[in-house]
Amino acid sequence: MPHEVALEFEDDLELIRSAAVSAGIIATGFFRQDVKTWTKENASPVSEADYAVDRYLKATLCAERPDYGWLSEETADNLERLNKDRIFVVDPIDGTRGYLQGDDGWTVCITVVEKGRPVAGVVYAPIRDELYEAIAGGGAYLNGEPIRRRARLGNIGPIMPAPGAVHRELEARGISFVRGPAIRSLALRLVQVATGVLDIAVSRRGAQDWDIASASLILQECGISLEDVCCGPPTFNKQEIRHGAIAAMVEDSLKDDIHEVLRSIYGCPA
Repeated sequence: MPHEVALEFEDDLELIRSAAVSAGIIATGFFRQDVKTWTKENASPVSEADYAVDRYLKATLCAERPDYGWLSEETADNLERLNKDRIFVVDPIDGTRGYLQGDDGWTVCITVVEKGRPVAGVVYAPIRDELYEAIAGGGAYLNGEPIRRRARLGNIGPIMPAPGAVHRELEARGISFVRGPAIRSLALRLVQVATGVLDIAVSRRGAQDWDIASASLILQECGISLEDVCCGPPTFNKQEIRHGAIAAMVEDSLKDDIHEVLRSIYGCPA
């Protein structure tokens, strides 16, 4: 890693990278199979694969770092995590709906958060064989190589997937853009701003810590900001883990318009 500040977090990154790859193997074993599924209170799906990966990650990571807190989409929240300087933030399968439909754009996301900020993070897409990782002060990597935005051919508008209401409001403002590809994992969608597949990525209000923590660090290490349109750059491991609508973009010329549109459509928490 290029910066000495990153040395402190190298062991944590190595741990979560290894755990994410093993978790991906577990999840792949269930993929495109007849798996048991349930519907959670928020009407989102969860499967036996989500639970199997969650159990594996909690057992593995907490055994290695028993003094770290734990926050996972598939584990009942224990607010004891608020008393920990460092915690694991985990989404066993980000993009479960797509996973259950056989789509390859799902990921395993693991982040180490220290005092509210991510210091090591992994977004792993097993079927695509893409492992994104970052360490605070140490850069961001895809399959071991520094992430570089790919060159864009032709003079086209910014590529931005978004809900239809967002696209319509931007069109009403006279803003031109290209409707980008749908990517079911929010974390995977966000990091595509770093690779150049996308120029702008947004999400409606309600994303939670495990959805965005790893991606926020990867983007940060690529010089790209991810912001909650209601309160700015997100902090993590608070009592309230839900965020307002979020946006990440490679350059800021459309920032004010996009933030205004997202606030007008989705509002802000009281």
